[in-house]
Amino acid sequence: MRTSPSRGAGRKLISVAALSVTLMAGMTTAVAVAQTPADGTAAPAAQPTAAPAERLIVGYKSGAAAAKSNKAASADAEAKGKEAGEDLDFTRRLGTGAALVDLGDELAAADVADVISEYRADPQVAYVVPDRLNKPQADPNDTEYSKQWDLFEATAGMRVPGAWATSTGSGVTVAVIDTGYVTHSDVAANIVGGYDFISDTAVSVDGDGRDSNPADPGDYYAANECGANIPASDSSWHGTHVAGTIAAVTNNNKGVAGIAYNAKISPLRVLGKCGGYDSDIIDAITWASGGSVSGVPANTNVAKVINMSLGGDGACSSATQSAITAAVNRGTTVVVAAGNENDNVSNHSPGNCNNVISVGATGRTGAKASYSNYGSLVDISAPGGEMSTGTANGILSTLNSGTKTPSSESYEYYQGTSMATPHIAGLVALMKSANSALTPAQVESAIKTNARALPGSCSGGCGAGLADATKTVQAVSGSGGSTSGTTFSSTSAVAVPDAGSAVTSPITVSGRTGNAPSALKVAVDITHTFRGDLVIDLVAPDGSTYRLKASSTSDSADDVKTTYTVDASSEAANGTWKLKVQDVAAQDTGTINSWNLTF
Repeated sequence: MRTSPSRGAGRKLISVAALSVTLMAGMTTAVAVAQTPADGTAAPAAQPTAAPAERLIVGYKSGAAAAKSNKAASADAEAKGKEAGEDLDFTRRLGTGAALVDLGDELAAADVADVISEYRADPQVAYVVPDRLNKPQADPNDTEYSKQWDLFEATAGMRVPGAWATSTGSGVTVAVIDTGYVTHSDVAANIVGGYDFISDTAVSVDGDGRDSNPADPGDYYAANECGANIPASDSSWHGTHVAGTIAAVTNNNKGVAGIAYNAKISPLRVLGKCGGYDSDIIDAITWASGGSVSGVPANTNVAKVINMSLGGDGACSSATQSAITAAVNRGTTVVVAAGNENDNVSNHSPGNCNNVISVGATGRTGAKASYSNYGSLVDISAPGGEMSTGTANGILSTLNSGTKTPSSESYEYYQGTSMATPHIAGLVALMKSANSALTPAQVESAIKTNARALPGSCSGGCGAGLADATKTVQAVSGSGGSTSGTTFSSTSAVAVPDAGSAVTSPITVSGRTGNAPSALKVAVDITHTFRGDLVIDLVAPDGSTYRLKASSTSDSADDVKTTYTVDASSEAANGTWKLKVQDVAAQDTGTINSWNLTF
């Protein structure tokens, strides 16, 4: 028996419609273009590909003698050089007051790291960063690139262009487990062999079962065909839209730009009419990552990244979890959509599975998209679009104009966590291309550690923040950022009294050198029956306070379970940090369940 997308007993049928909001029924707008013929842990230190720094920029705290005296800055450089066994030279004072320090003869990356450590260990130093060599950057010449706000806009774009100087995804294959692929000249050059895993001909609608042809024949259905009271739907060409976001051909004077535009896409078809079965998806995960599937030839295009912009209700089944865990153990990173029900992701699979990167969606303002699922299991957020504020605020990518079967190629705006997920899959491809030794755990850690604070609001938990492609790729390639973070936690429950005095929960940090980072992650788990009553502050060891959340009479939702990002670079890292919480209105109480700091 096959279960329809409507509620029912028996096997689950995973639905693409559940993950892509506003896909059809006149709620999307095609972009008219001229069609032309087709033409946890740190990354290994030995892997950086960028050249070591030749100079450092050192910012001193205002009270330090070296902050104003060139003589003192020169003496400090000489002293730190002796400690590190290198010959350092103060060069000049920058307009900001920072000191430019020359590292002398070209040093190895490890030697540069030693010098940086000496500066960071000095409490008089506010920051030390490499004097990086910048190069002119031109926008891609793709004709629709200006509409891809999700890649480049300062407010809520994923800061992709800056990553392209380091990586474009070469040598990496991304498996898109979806509806298959319909031919499109803006993606075709980056398509490699895939497979059609749909075994049920009623779902496949291509006249046969499993075979080596992952072409998408269309997934349209009539009213009530997929369950009682389910309206008719045109074909979505969903897998092609996802593929274009990841790896559309770029700088070809047409269409859109892909995030990892030199990566390859292996389309694996698991979704057809009314959705797709867990069993087919499990086999696709296994095969994509290099595992064996009975009756299916060995995969010659093993993927190091899997994109699954799909989902269904309920817990992550043991069968699905087993396939995901095996894929990760083979070295493949699995990126999944959190879901579009505006619900806790814990209720939706595979976004609630272990060993995945679960992706929530943001709109053009950087706030959580209205439809996006949320919760502590969301790992990261990425642009997914918010078309209720305008069609152009969706995600533009490759599509087909056919309402039932394939017709002419097109470009169209969609929205959904289905659209956010390939942003992260594309980022993973950039990372793996820059540093092939990265494990899935290191990939996830680097994405989270280098995320920026969500530019807009989020209720319920949106992961580590908004992914930052430039910073993350620089981190794993050895040219900046951070590949991992050290986390200090408190799990001691503290009651928050109703309309009472502020309470605090302490965390003692030790073993760090220098100051806290400029993007200190503060993850909080607070239960409360009216969170608008709460004022939340981070208190540094010296007593300085950083407001994390203000009170709001209009925020009547429960609980605060989210991660804040704080610029704590002026604070010494070691010492006792405190989370201070106060309920400022009557009738509700709560508890600080846990919180942590990631440096």
